[in-house]
Amino acid sequence: MTIEDKTEDKTVLVTGANRGLGRALVAEALARGAKRVHAGTRQPLTHPDARVSPLTLDVTDPAQVQAAADETGPLDLLINNAGIMVPDDQDRPLDPAVLERHLAVNFHGSFAVTQAFLPALIRSQGAVINLLSCVALAPLPMFTSYSISKAAAFSLTKTLRARHAGDGVRFHAVLAGPVDTDMTRMLPVPKLPAEAAARAIFDAVERGEEDIFPDPATASLAQAWSAGPDKFLERQFAQLVPART
Repeated sequence: MTIEDKTEDKTVLVTGANRGLGRALVAEALARGAKRVHAGTRQPLTHPDARVSPLTLDVTDPAQVQAAADETGPLDLLINNAGIMVPDDQDRPLDPAVLERHLAVNFHGSFAVTQAFLPALIRSQGAVINLLSCVALAPLPMFTSYSISKAAAFSLTKTLRARHAGDGVRFHAVLAGPVDTDMTRMLPVPKLPAEAAARAIFDAVERGEEDIFPDPATASLAQAWSAGPDKFLERQFAQLVPART
């Protein structure tokens, strides 16, 4: 564990911070001594802790993304948590409109926010945490559009991880199972409380884990993933990125 990976005295930004896992991540950052937490939401937000700065941020709105980047200033940790999960229409699986809706938020939105805040993260030698899902590894039936968007976001995370390693920016992918939030309410399966997921995510970041499996449903995948062919190829291909001069 290095001082760079700890949250104490750091500035953090969480997207989708008004509920569920986003709200739990804000609370966990505060509990770990964050100096400032920018809480990005589409709707107005109030928070009792003076360290929390509400930030109007619809990740699909380029103007709001740029305005947020201009407003926040220095940043040590970006948490791309905003996302949507809509079930497929049984009569029309893989509806292009539903797929595009997922990609707009889960892929393009996270990418736009990361790009906007990347200069600040390079200056701070900071980190990005992308909240993905284990369905980025294998699609979940009835949620194929969601699965595709998370797989794309995972590929993007690995791409940026290799591209910006020379800039000192770390990229973490959270490949969680079901977390107990409004988004997963319709799933009749055991779920990890959002507060426990937030603690596990921050713990894994502090340990320097790139790909994070924060819950009992996915923990058994961690060792196999680290030693598997996908991770082997990622490491091999990362060596092809030209060194910074």
